[in-house]
Amino acid sequence: MKESTMEYPRPHFDRSHAWASLNGDWDFRADTERDYTRTITVPFAWETPASGIEAHWLPLAWYRRTFTVPGGWAGQRVVLQFGAVHHEATVWVNGVEVVSHRGGYTPFEADITDALKEGEQEVVVRVSAPLDKREIAHGKQRSIPRDDFDGVCFTPSSGIWQSVWLEARPATHLAALKLRPSQALNAIEVEARVSGTADSTLTLALRGTSLSVEVPVVDGVAEAVLPVAEPRLWSPEDPHLYHVDATLTSADGTDTVAAYTGLRRIEVIGEDLYLNGSRLFVRGVLDQGYWPRTGITPPDDAALRRDIELAAAAGYNLVRKHLKLEDPRFVHHADVLGMLVWAEPAATGRFSADSVAAFEEQIAPMVERDGNSPAIIIWGLYNEEWGLDWDIPGDPAKQRATAQAYDLLKALDASRPAVDNSGWTHVKTDLLDWHYYDESAASWGRTVAALLNGEQDDFPVKLGPDFVVRKKLAGHPDQPLRGLPNLNSEYGTGFTSVERGWQLRWQTQELRRHDRVAGYVYTELYDIEHEMAGLLDFERRAKDLAGVNPADVNATTTLVLDVVPVAPGRDLLSESREVSVPVRVSHHGTEPVNGHLRTAWTPVFGAAPAAFDADGPWIEAKPFLLSGAAEVRAELPAGWTSGRLHVALVSDGAVIARSALDVDTHTDPVIGDDR
Repeated sequence: MKESTMEYPRPHFDRSHAWASLNGDWDFRADTERDYTRTITVPFAWETPASGIEAHWLPLAWYRRTFTVPGGWAGQRVVLQFGAVHHEATVWVNGVEVVSHRGGYTPFEADITDALKEGEQEVVVRVSAPLDKREIAHGKQRSIPRDDFDGVCFTPSSGIWQSVWLEARPATHLAALKLRPSQALNAIEVEARVSGTADSTLTLALRGTSLSVEVPVVDGVAEAVLPVAEPRLWSPEDPHLYHVDATLTSADGTDTVAAYTGLRRIEVIGEDLYLNGSRLFVRGVLDQGYWPRTGITPPDDAALRRDIELAAAAGYNLVRKHLKLEDPRFVHHADVLGMLVWAEPAATGRFSADSVAAFEEQIAPMVERDGNSPAIIIWGLYNEEWGLDWDIPGDPAKQRATAQAYDLLKALDASRPAVDNSGWTHVKTDLLDWHYYDESAASWGRTVAALLNGEQDDFPVKLGPDFVVRKKLAGHPDQPLRGLPNLNSEYGTGFTSVERGWQLRWQTQELRRHDRVAGYVYTELYDIEHEMAGLLDFERRAKDLAGVNPADVNATTTLVLDVVPVAPGRDLLSESREVSVPVRVSHHGTEPVNGHLRTAWTPVFGAAPAAFDADGPWIEAKPFLLSGAAEVRAELPAGWTSGRLHVALVSDGAVIARSALDVDTHTDPVIGDDR
């Protein structure tokens, strides 16, 4: 896209040649106040410092501002666009009600042309943000009364929290532009939806080529297939995008919209995921989309891009945007940077007919807004039975609601795998994902192995300080779920950064041990308010992970040590200074790898070594097959009673994988050691 349009709010449906931002200062008042005595900065929620208001538990408020319509828009229809307003908005222009919208995460618009007058215009927005959010889609925003999961929720973000802007278009105009890659990945399939009464013709041009076709509009729809010569496939390694310029011509005028997509195919084949015909292993991280002073609104466009870059620097190839339809510019940056995305709507809190309807109302807007994105490879729906009272197995109505959400989504987009209820109790799903947290590295490894080899179909879930239940993978006794790709889509524990770094290394290693695993999603990228589970703090600064580098843990090629670790700083207890460790290689590249295993010692929690010892045993690994074990032998340096043994796989002089374990010769039992 051109530099001048980089901040345009809707990059997948780009009418930036005729837009004007209404972000900035608006008059503001609570419903209990008579006059507009305060100023709020849009688009920041009224709870946030960035808004200038910082009002908490305010259920109803009003916004007001004036604007002028650009002079060059004469003869066009003027449309007022809202990216998202939480939760219910009613909009007036010059005293005329132009639109009312319910749903805090979905976009809406109003043609305001007939309400305009000469000169300066006034827009007023009334926003209702219920304190009781349990039956509305609110994601991770807290509720009064509280939700069952309120302990893992954050400060509410109410009011206008995405961009507001004006656009100009003819009366007969493009209403939607759906782009999808062809099955053979050599063409772009286009479906345009047209609104208006005038006869029209659509011209589609593939930018950067000479391809331009005229397409008739029949009953408001135009369809075409744009062949791509020498197609270049979109992937994380080469995120190439194809831009399509659509021009609709009618007696009402000319409307031009730009959109883009990538040529890529995501498939479920048996228990594996494939991207463009090649096996894909998902190395994901949870990203909840919160910022310290701006709530659920990014402070600026660069913040969205930076979070993706931080995830990539930590070795992740996918970001799961959790319980939130993120600003569409996040998806755009993922498309450009090559970051895979798991996208999902906001959760409700309690089960009712109204909450089911509120949840389902998000599905179609989600697919329409973001469906062109090549980065989105997984659609999520419910999460951990939130909004289903944690009781899918016990209620056929909740089973039907879960399956119905899946069916609604797949009817709109069958090209991507969908998860019906992430975490457990699946009813109808394309991926078998589970959320498993365990403070014991030993029981973690045993449970993961038992889930994957079919010895058990349930696992413990801690729902409260003293409340642990066992959750089954299937939410209906007749639902066969084996044979689908397995993903551990939430994990990570530890009360301190040292413990979290230790668990990150060892728990991720155990997931890499099993070739049946299709991927994982670590919880999480950064801290949020009271939740200190991130690899980074809330300001996106690095934390002390006790020498663990996430980029090594999440690399394409990693080492798997046949050790059951005891505790941070004491992975392996040895009665002598000599240790022997079986080492394996997990490799998810396209070609086999091989090399020598080499070692180096540093103090526990010391800096990484600058160099490694001479070549040790030779080892080789094929893609997606855990290698056999090679024995690494090492001896603590003279006078040392403990130390960190670094192990590296070196191929042609380059380190392509590394890990470490802490050896301690003080072998007294460790309190809480569950081996």
